[in-house]
Amino acid sequence: MPQTPGRLSPLVLLLCALCVTPSRAQQDAAATAPVPTPEAPAPQLTVFPHPDTARYLLSGQANIVFQSHPGFHSPYEGTNSFLARGEYKTSLVGTIYGGFQLIADPRFELDGIFDIESAGGRGMSEALGLAGFSNLDVVRNPTLGSKPYIARVQLHQTIGFTSKMVDQPRTQFSLATKVPERRLDLRVGKLSMPDVMDISGPGSDSHLQFLNWTADNNGAWDYAADTRGYTYAAVAEYDDKLWSARYVLGLMPTVANGIDLQWNLHRASGQNVELEYRKTPFAFLPERLIAADRKGTVRLLGFVNHANMGDYRDQNKIAIFERSIGQTSATPSITQHAEQVTMKYGIGLNFEQELTQDVRVFGRFGWNEGQHESYAYTEVDQTFELGGDISGAHWGRTNDKVGLVGISNAIKRDHQQYLALGGLGFILGDGALSYAREDILETYYTAHNWRGLFTAFDLQLVAHPGYNQARGPVEIFTVRTHVDF
Repeated sequence: MPQTPGRLSPLVLLLCALCVTPSRAQQDAAATAPVPTPEAPAPQLTVFPHPDTARYLLSGQANIVFQSHPGFHSPYEGTNSFLARGEYKTSLVGTIYGGFQLIADPRFELDGIFDIESAGGRGMSEALGLAGFSNLDVVRNPTLGSKPYIARVQLHQTIGFTSKMVDQPRTQFSLATKVPERRLDLRVGKLSMPDVMDISGPGSDSHLQFLNWTADNNGAWDYAADTRGYTYAAVAEYDDKLWSARYVLGLMPTVANGIDLQWNLHRASGQNVELEYRKTPFAFLPERLIAADRKGTVRLLGFVNHANMGDYRDQNKIAIFERSIGQTSATPSITQHAEQVTMKYGIGLNFEQELTQDVRVFGRFGWNEGQHESYAYTEVDQTFELGGDISGAHWGRTNDKVGLVGISNAIKRDHQQYLALGGLGFILGDGALSYAREDILETYYTAHNWRGLFTAFDLQLVAHPGYNQARGPVEIFTVRTHVDF
């Protein structure tokens, strides 16, 4: 640590002044030279300090979300409808993050990760009726209760291919602060797919940013997960100076939105690839619009799922035939089929771009084939998303943030017909359907109160909830408290 010089006596100062007399030019230059100001220390954004030099990490978060909506127009409701009468619900998620550097050598670092979580409370309408549901913290099976469970347990191995090191912020999933510029990252264990793929700086953190399921994740990416959002997976990631490539093989649930996972990879699996390029995707624009040094990233995602998924088209045909022979109340059921292995696939595009030091924009596009059952995440076959955020530095509150995003979700024709015939998915089902895209506008303001304490206010406007233009629109109001310990 550099030492602070001691105070000089007046006699020494006088001798220095006599021995060194600057010229007039030097005096003028000194008079006009800017006086350096010491940099203010970075504010502490956790309740307790967490040194980056420690081989261990022990931290935690708590997130409390209160949501409500007034009544809205609805001529009818079904089993899985978003309830038209006014509601209010509270959810609470608490997580303890643990990590230890088993091998601390940056070129071959090995981390052990172990997280415990508890998810309590409920979502409005039991998290039913909206493809883009309003609170990502909600567990879609409220019967599981708030008993703590293991959220993540994994080994994370780095294999460096160069001695050149680059800085990396320490996170709950990676403890190293210096990593090789070219490296292979391997993970195996329990994790959430969005921990490692489809990450967006302005649009991935439901605790400090947006809350909607299809704002923080690509709604058309039916990623492998149980009902809490976790799976057991193996991850291989290669990182270079400007680009990365990732492959993830994860376990699928035994039934749609189920808590149990299928361990037989011949019966079910989720395979995912992602390419990431860390340079502005808008290089073709004039520099007066986006400066060349502004950071930008574009990511291309692809997935293929194999599982015991139903086929909307087949189930629709069965229901239509039964109605034709007099069973007028027959409805399709996506789960009523012989055990089988079917395939669902899709793609996603994700970009983010700095416009100024304090302003960012981001967007996503997602598509999947839509004929086979929505199985693990939500009932979206196509999605568009565009939004951005602004740092509070503009009004003297550096750690505050305001964000705005617009999302438009859709489902394919077979999926539409299934819901119109009265079919139920694991999220949607009004008993009938007058189809329209589900359009969502969300905005938030997150205020930093003290150390790790944040408060946020959020508003979501949903047109055509559950893709049904006969119902809605609905306004959803949120107050959120977040604590980083």
